[in-house]
Amino acid sequence: MKRGLKLIGALSLATMLLYGCNNAGTSTSTGESTSKEVKQGDLNVAFVYTDSVINKYDYFKTKSEELTEKGKKFEGDLQGRASGFQQEVQNFQQSGGNMTVNQQRAKQEELSKKEQNLMTYRDNLMQELSADEAALYSEVYDKVQEYLKTYAEGNDLDLILSYTRGGAVWYANDAIDLTESVIEGINKAFTAAPADTAK
Repeated sequence: MKRGLKLIGALSLATMLLYGCNNAGTSTSTGESTSKEVKQGDLNVAFVYTDSVINKYDYFKTKSEELTEKGKKFEGDLQGRASGFQQEVQNFQQSGGNMTVNQQRAKQEELSKKEQNLMTYRDNLMQELSADEAALYSEVYDKVQEYLKTYAEGNDLDLILSYTRGGAVWYANDAIDLTESVIEGINKAFTAAPADTAK
């Protein structure tokens, strides 16, 4: 999960810049006069602590718990299969002396294939969980970005920055910190639309 959070933080600033470019491109292509020339002193800027918004977003917490449960289920299944394989190996070690050379060779090949299948199964489970995690972060990121766009339009903001430690923003006045307001608003939106959870 931490790897995903770092990914979200790293992508946040780039997306905000891209979002700004997209807005500029849209207003130019439509020919509308909605994009007015903004002087530096007129720019309304605010920021949010990205990690806080993600971690306190109820939708993210709900889906993360579901993903954790899925991981535990996979782990239990894998441990069960591994225990069965280990037991089979022990049985062969104990009774292998009573087998012919050909029987021993055949059993060793069988166990080798089972071990390879077990490793493949483990890798597939890990890939599935990793894909689910990536999909979750992508979905959450899209939802947060969509909400911030609405929030910015409703509060006459020109730019909302992502504040993460080690990121591009080194200092920001607490007066323009929207984190708590955004967390409250995005969770209200999530609660008001429970159908999204099922999706």
